[in-house]
Amino acid sequence: MSGNSASWKDFLKSIASFNGDLYTLTAPPFILSPVSLVEYSQFWCEHPELFLAPNFIGGKDAKDESTLLERQIAVTKWFIATLRSQYASRNETLGTEKKPLNPFLGEVFVGKWEDSSKEKKLGDTVLLSEQVSHHPPVTAYSIINEKNNTYLSGYNEVKTQIYATSLTLNVKQYGNAILEYRDLNENYLVTLPGLHIEGLLMASPYVELDGKSYIQSSSGYITVIEFSGKGWVSGKKNSFKAKIFKDKKSMDKKGTPECTISGQWSGSSSIYYGDKYKKTTPFYDAATSSPEHLKVKPISEQHSLESRKAWKDVAEAIKEGSFEKISESKSKLENAQREKRKQETDTNSPWKVRWFKEVDDSTIPALGQKSDQPFLNLCEIGGFSKYNVPSGTFNSDAKSKTAVHWRFNDEAFKNEKEIVI
Repeated sequence: MSGNSASWKDFLKSIASFNGDLYTLTAPPFILSPVSLVEYSQFWCEHPELFLAPNFIGGKDAKDESTLLERQIAVTKWFIATLRSQYASRNETLGTEKKPLNPFLGEVFVGKWEDSSKEKKLGDTVLLSEQVSHHPPVTAYSIINEKNNTYLSGYNEVKTQIYATSLTLNVKQYGNAILEYRDLNENYLVTLPGLHIEGLLMASPYVELDGKSYIQSSSGYITVIEFSGKGWVSGKKNSFKAKIFKDKKSMDKKGTPECTISGQWSGSSSIYYGDKYKKTTPFYDAATSSPEHLKVKPISEQHSLESRKAWKDVAEAIKEGSFEKISESKSKLENAQREKRKQETDTNSPWKVRWFKEVDDSTIPALGQKSDQPFLNLCEIGGFSKYNVPSGTFNSDAKSKTAVHWRFNDEAFKNEKEIVI
């Protein structure tokens, strides 16, 4: 352990004085994860029954207020259910947060959740995750359920700052997720929370969410989720309070919400309606809700770009705890990638992204026109910025003038010949 302690101290010194993108730093072997960041997209749908639940609330044409509110609550529950796997699972199973492997350009992760329902009403759900940019690192993803005509697509980019005095990493997330229930003709914009990583001084880092996330529905309903953590004096870790309002106007007036949900996103939470806070009922318990893991092909059947095949030697070395093997296998993969980039530059043939495309929304929609893009319409309903700013930024706070986003290219996936699910 003394070797680990010395290695960790050296790592802390490097991040305290580092000026740049922290993802480029080399972490000590014992803090490395054998899993690539491109795999994290699967955490959006480890509860398929919650992901698809709004499809079974009311009829497809039902637009009465009680049905719309119930669907908003269902989408909020699904989102809360994604958080434990995304942000707490490694700390719970491995004792500390781990640094994931940095995906290389073009790396993909695919699989599916097979229908496990007794009625077979869910259908299979497919995941496509692709590293669409390496500098800066951006992962795009799409989750597809054809049986219920339900689609989730989005992308994620993080920018990290270090607070040297407390050795706390502050992470701002860029990007968004668009959830479409096409049979219901309803869409939802989901913004990503901020987060910070604490516990670095004790060599036991963990993630705590902060700030707010929003879930804006095309029906007008909006969920505001405020995150908080354990303070020096009071509070519980991984705490949140979510308020659902009928529309943005009601939210801005800070009136009584339709309902309020509170608790721990890694544990249990409860809900009450209106101002009847004495009549709370259970909402969701992450501790007793087992995630349904993605079914992934054996490594022997995977394409060379698929994450688990590409990182196989590195992952095995990390599990062994062999720094020499980690360095050797990691360098081999990264050097091969550098050579590919060099060849692309020399031949003027840049890498082609597989299933996604960049779309510039800066001039869309034109003045007086309405866009056919769910993202832009939902931004307009909720007053969110369409520009490249931290996820969940309102128009009044936006400082960027670029609006380039990654969108799923459905046609490209339909024409895919090499990588099978």
